[in-house]
Amino acid sequence: MTSGKIYQGALILMATIMAVAALSIASSVFAPVAFALFIIALVWPLQKSLQAFLPRLLALAISVVVMVVAFFAFGSLIVWAFGRVGRWIVSDAARFQSFYDQITVWLEGHGVAVAGVWSENFNVSWMLRTAQTITGRLNSTMSFWLVVLVYVILGLLEVDDFGRKVRTMRNRDTGQVLLQGSTATASKIRRYMVVRTLMSLITGLMVWAFAKAVGLQLAEEWGFIAFSLNYIPFLGPLVATVFPTLFAMTQFGSWQAVIAVFACLNLIQFIVGSYIEPRVAGSALSISPATVLFSVFFWSYLWGVFGAFIGVPITIAFLTFCAQHPSSLWLAELFGSPEKDAAPIPIDAPVKS
Repeated sequence: MTSGKIYQGALILMATIMAVAALSIASSVFAPVAFALFIIALVWPLQKSLQAFLPRLLALAISVVVMVVAFFAFGSLIVWAFGRVGRWIVSDAARFQSFYDQITVWLEGHGVAVAGVWSENFNVSWMLRTAQTITGRLNSTMSFWLVVLVYVILGLLEVDDFGRKVRTMRNRDTGQVLLQGSTATASKIRRYMVVRTLMSLITGLMVWAFAKAVGLQLAEEWGFIAFSLNYIPFLGPLVATVFPTLFAMTQFGSWQAVIAVFACLNLIQFIVGSYIEPRVAGSALSISPATVLFSVFFWSYLWGVFGAFIGVPITIAFLTFCAQHPSSLWLAELFGSPEKDAAPIPIDAPVKS
């Protein structure tokens, strides 16, 4: 009996390792599919409402146009904000280099031997090269989004058929798990994005107002950068805090002002992330901070910036499906809140949007 459990555990461990390796090696295949499913969960309610009084293909066309316009507008604003910051770095490179040299000299004067290594490797030239590399990667994502768009179009056409196939499966238990898990996952992902968007908007407005109040340059850009990066938990707010602080160093030239800017920006992130968001999201989306942080790092390691963005929704989907079966319910109980997910959904119930 014990040897059988050990053998079963070894098989599960090997299957998990192989699945992770496959996700990493074939990221160009799995990442677009995951993003397409994520977008379908968000767009499907719009298409379903349009299908109530429009032909199916026309409703699909309108849904796709709305999705493309939204993504294009959001992407254009991101390019504008980061582009303005990048041009500011280039135009003020000498000032940044001078301030950086002062920091390295101060560190060396206080016995920090690694300061010399920093000055050789992490100078303004390195920052410019990094910015160029990021820009090149952003340009190379066009093919990724084209593949995602194709998957989204095909997936939106198959949602109704998928629901009918699941309801008519011979294995009723599997059908119920798929139906209940899919509908609950889509609902949770939509709620997650609504909450995340609202919190990102509040964060961006607060950062913009603070930057305006203290006279920090590029206030509008810092506000939108905080808004956009807040979609990536932990890492996004960290980056959105560090960048304005670095600019404050060169603009104000006072350590007291820099510390005040850094403290206030972190206070904004703390108030929104630790006080406002939990009360808005409620218990239905409650995931432990350790699980959220692990999700961001794990999926960013596998799929880069796309994985960092979609890591938490994938974890939400995983825990939601775990809550549908007794053998995996313990995972949902440990890392999520399955009491919201365990309500039975009849097999013959219509697919919810």
